[in-house]
Amino acid sequence: MVEDTNIRVGQCHCGAVRFRATLSDGLRSIRRCTCSYCRMRGAVVAMAEMGGVEVLQGAEVLTTYRFHSEAVQHFFCSRCGIYTHHQRRSDRNLYAVNVACLDGVSPFDFPEVPVMDGVNHTNDTGKPTRRAGTLRFVPAD
Repeated sequence: MVEDTNIRVGQCHCGAVRFRATLSDGLRSIRRCTCSYCRMRGAVVAMAEMGGVEVLQGAEVLTTYRFHSEAVQHFFCSRCGIYTHHQRRSDRNLYAVNVACLDGVSPFDFPEVPVMDGVNHTNDTGKPTRRAGTLRFVPAD
């Protein structure tokens, strides 16, 4: 398991985009989501508060994607296509940061990742956020 610290630096695959993320609760806030976009993207994310993601290099190559309600932006590198972070729809004061972009962190470092029910999103149902399950990684011997 990686050491848990709140301030991390990261980058996209090609290195054009570099950023610093101040994680709200370190790597204890990791999760995945079942919404159509997250399901295809497959990223494990950790939370950073508004202002907690600072682009250090490559802001001009970052591009965004909006879908469904078009309320929030998902950021990714226009050169290599790697998703770096997005503003959370359920709490717009938070950003979700792709842990695979953080230096020294891999999504396979976590034996269990909570998976949230994004198909039945709280903003669509009016109900509390529901945990859909747990993603487990068991390394081969």
